[in-house]
Amino acid sequence: MAKFDMNAMLKQAQQMQAQMMEAQEQAKQEIVEASAGGGMVTVKANGGGEIVEIRIDPRAIDPDDPEMLADMVMAAANEALRSAADLVESKIRGQMPDLGSLGIPGL
Repeated sequence: MAKFDMNAMLKQAQQMQAQMMEAQEQAKQEIVEASAGGGMVTVKANGGGEIVEIRIDPRAIDPDDPEMLADMVMAAANEALRSAADLVESKIRGQMPDLGSLGIPGL
């Protein structure tokens, strides 16, 4: 049975934390895009979870139905933020080692 080395585990955990932080910083530089209403509303977000751009086609602006425009903006924004979160998750997952390599019994 392999001996459990707490110092090695702590060192590896610190390395993992640094890698996760680096992945999060990299993701902040990447932009994802989502649209709604057949492309009439487009929202871009970065990996930091910030909306960086909203484009609205003038044809989407119906003074008699402002709720429709609001719904399209909300749908596109929510999808862009979901995509940004997925981007960060995939970057972090790509940086993570196999947890079994920590040497913790049972993992």
